[in-house]
Amino acid sequence: MPALSPTMTEGNIATWKVKEGENFSAGDVLLEIETDKATMDVEAQDDGIMMKIMAQDGAKAVQVGTRIAVLAEAGDDIKTLEIPKDEQQQSSSDSAAAPKQEEAIPEKKTKSTPRASTGETHEQKYPLMPSVEHLVKQNGLSKDDISKITPTGPGGRLLKGDVLAYLGSISADSPAAVSSRLEKLSHLDLSNIKVAEKKAAPAAPQEPKPSRHEARPLEINVPVSLSKVVEVQKRIQKTLGVFMPLSTFISRAAEVANDNLPPANRAPTTSELFDQVLGLDKIKAAKGSRGVYLPQISAVPPSTLFEPPTRPAKKADIIDVLIAKPKKAAREHGIATVPGFSNGLNVFSLVVPREEEHRAHMFLERCKAILEEEPGRLVL
Repeated sequence: MPALSPTMTEGNIATWKVKEGENFSAGDVLLEIETDKATMDVEAQDDGIMMKIMAQDGAKAVQVGTRIAVLAEAGDDIKTLEIPKDEQQQSSSDSAAAPKQEEAIPEKKTKSTPRASTGETHEQKYPLMPSVEHLVKQNGLSKDDISKITPTGPGGRLLKGDVLAYLGSISADSPAAVSSRLEKLSHLDLSNIKVAEKKAAPAAPQEPKPSRHEARPLEINVPVSLSKVVEVQKRIQKTLGVFMPLSTFISRAAEVANDNLPPANRAPTTSELFDQVLGLDKIKAAKGSRGVYLPQISAVPPSTLFEPPTRPAKKADIIDVLIAKPKKAAREHGIATVPGFSNGLNVFSLVVPREEEHRAHMFLERCKAILEEEPGRLVL
C-alpha cells in the first residue's frame, strides 16, 4: 500500500483496473485507493505484468507498506515465477514465536540501519520538505536523529538524499556530490567564451556618378504677347459686364495646346507605369502631373524691350570681386523678366527632359498662336 500523502497511514482499495495476468504500460492506472480525504489513482512507473493480487477490491484499512500485489517485469513468464515471501508477514510470525517475557518488552518500529554518527549535530530548518517529512515518518526518525544528519541542500536545507544516506540506502557521498554538481551547473561558465574580433564596417555602396553625357533638363522659353487678350477681356466686360482675368485665358489656352500632343520620345518611369496599371494616368493628366504641360510665366518690363539683346562680357576686376556687387535680374535671350505676367509681352517657360524638346516647343507655339491670334475662341 503506497503512502499517497505524508500523513497517510492506511487506505481502502476501491477497485483494481488491471487484473491478474494482464500486461500494463508505464502511466497506466493500476488501481484506485480511497483515503479519508479523497480517492486517487495509482499509476504504473514501468511496463510489467500483474502477477498476483493480494488485497482484493473493497479491502478496508490496509496499512501503508502492506503488500497488496506482486508485479512481474514485462516479458516474464509468470507461470515459472515464484511469489517472494512477504517480509512483513515473516517478521510478524517470528515475533509471535518469541517467548512471552520478550513480548513484554516494547518493540521498536523496524527501520533501516543508520550509518555511524560522527557526533556532530546540525540545526535543521523547519518545516521540512514534504518528501523529507514523509521519509522521516516512514522510518520513525526522531528529532534527535534528524539533528545528526548533515544537510546539503540550498540554504542549509535537509534533502531526501541526506536522509537516505543517513539510513544507509545510498552512498554517504552521493548527496554532497549531487549538491556540488548542481552548484556548478547553477553558475554560467564563461571561461571558454572568446570575444569575437571586431569586423571592419562594410563599405557604403557608392552611388554611381552621373555621366558627363547624361541628359540634363532643358529650359525652353517662348515670348508671348497678351495685348490681344487684353482687348478681348475689355470687350467682354463692356458687352456682358463679366470680368475674365488673364489667368483664365492662359489656363484655357494651355488646355487647348495640350490636346493631341505627340507622345514623348522616352521610356515611361516606374511611377508612370504603375499609374497606367491602376488607371490613374488619365486622372493625373487632367491635373497636369503627367503628359500635360503647365507653363511658367514671367513678365517682361517695358524698359527692357529697348535694351540691346546682348552686351560684351566685361573683364572681371579684382575690385568688383571684393565688393561683390548685387546680381542683375536674370536674362533670357537678352530680355529681363520678373515673376508674374503683364498685359504686354511675357515669357512662357517649360523645363523638360531633352527627349521632350520638340514636344514642349510645339506646346508653347500653340499657346502663342492661340493667345496672339484668336483669343476669342477661349471665351466659348
